[in-house]
Amino acid sequence: MPGTMRGVYTNLTEIRRKVFAGVARIAYEQGEDSEGDLQRLPYEIVPGEIATYRESVFLERAIVSERIRLAMGLPLQGVDKPQSMTDGIIDASVPETYYQPPLINVIKFACNACKDNVYEVSNACQGCLAHPCREICPKGAITFKDKKAYIDQEKCVHCGLCAKTCPYHAIHHFERPCAVACGMGAIGSDEHGHAKIDYEKCVSCGQCLVNCPFGAIADKSQIFQVIMAINAGDEVIAEVAPAFVGQFGGKGNVDKLREAFKQLGFSGMEEVALGADLCTIQESEDFLEEVPEKIPFMGTSCCPAWSVMAKKEFPKNADCISMALTPMTLTARLIRKQHPNAKIVFVGPCSAKKLEAMRESVRSEVDFVLTFEEMAGMMSAKQIDYTKLAGEGGDFDVASADGRGFAVAGGVATAVANAIHKRYPEREVKVANAEGLEECRKLMKDAVKGKYDGYLLEGMACPGGCVAGAGTLTAVNKTAAAVKRYAKKSPRKNANENSYRMLIPALERDADGKHAADIDEVAETFEAATPASQNQDTE
Repeated sequence: MPGTMRGVYTNLTEIRRKVFAGVARIAYEQGEDSEGDLQRLPYEIVPGEIATYRESVFLERAIVSERIRLAMGLPLQGVDKPQSMTDGIIDASVPETYYQPPLINVIKFACNACKDNVYEVSNACQGCLAHPCREICPKGAITFKDKKAYIDQEKCVHCGLCAKTCPYHAIHHFERPCAVACGMGAIGSDEHGHAKIDYEKCVSCGQCLVNCPFGAIADKSQIFQVIMAINAGDEVIAEVAPAFVGQFGGKGNVDKLREAFKQLGFSGMEEVALGADLCTIQESEDFLEEVPEKIPFMGTSCCPAWSVMAKKEFPKNADCISMALTPMTLTARLIRKQHPNAKIVFVGPCSAKKLEAMRESVRSEVDFVLTFEEMAGMMSAKQIDYTKLAGEGGDFDVASADGRGFAVAGGVATAVANAIHKRYPEREVKVANAEGLEECRKLMKDAVKGKYDGYLLEGMACPGGCVAGAGTLTAVNKTAAAVKRYAKKSPRKNANENSYRMLIPALERDADGKHAADIDEVAETFEAATPASQNQDTE
């Protein structure tokens, strides 16, 4: 089952976080010998002469070196020619540097070359008299040697009937964990048996990287570039996804989070749930206008991995996926109007948001994307103990409970349905949702066949929703419960009660990229109320 390691602090978790913390520390210090500090970092993370996890300490350090490069947004190097770990560091030191595709990478010499879809007989075989495994095999692939069953892999068709019928459960089905976790079927094997990603299929959901127990898969980070922007004196504002609750300890603690961002050098912080409210309003209006008159059903837009999958695999129904701006983009546009020269950093649970931010239509709005895990690395580098911070008190006060609920599976569809019911109490809104890309695919297949005509469909690439994203720090069930508790604290129940809904026309743009309406008419209201502005004013 994919996701079995989520929320469990493992040796791999520790290495990942040491890498992020080390890169962040070196970036903050900006010493004269930064290149030398980076060269020494693998030895700090993997000290001594004796290997701990692999057959060689040199291999361990080589893998850590590749992870360090990815954490700086640099490409993998491989082992086929002599190279320095810090090649490209000058380019990476420029705040405006964006990582080059691919986002998700396989460190080949870290891969265990796991068996993929192979049935083998274990030593639990009792050599029973009945031999049901042999009798049920449709290809005659099973024979007995020394009274033990043996499967001829050349004949096996991987039907699994033998494993199902063995009374001792002695036949094991080996699967590559990363491939099982990939709902796109994007992971295969190269000529050496190592994992290989088909980037034509990959949607960067990141489930492979959190399910590989060998740490052979990692995504590129912009942690180095964010800190470079802070060091350069730029105005850097964070927009924080609704799944933040409980990620760094505590029970929400917005005041502590705001203080943490301040100590890290950020100029301010905004709640992405505000953009979620605006996204809700957009999608509710689109649904009322288009379903079923123009399109048979409508899928939500906020999960980029689900959206890309649906449009890529069902191109004839691509127009059935909402074109509403995502909460990340809407929040960024709100912030940028009041802080036009700011660097805007989306901080959230999702690796696919990094892919979304690379789109031309979004790149001008969102400068950087960090995961919660990368954020924790920055806190570690600055020796910030989140739970001991003393904030000024108070929570975010702009978003609705429904907007904050976007982080949990089913939350987006619920928010849209509630917004419609608020305006039209008699209007029935049928809703269906799916978690995990395989289930999302099934949902779309049924929708295309007409099963969900008139429905609002919500797809989430990560099982559990955004709280299960690849960049999260805590167990999915705990985060989901914390998000729901925090959502209830909002003085506003649904998106219709958010006073910023009037800004939507001013945030939409025409084909030339120009604002469809004059945002200046309502800018003063927003400027006076946003935490980002308040933080900036008090510094």
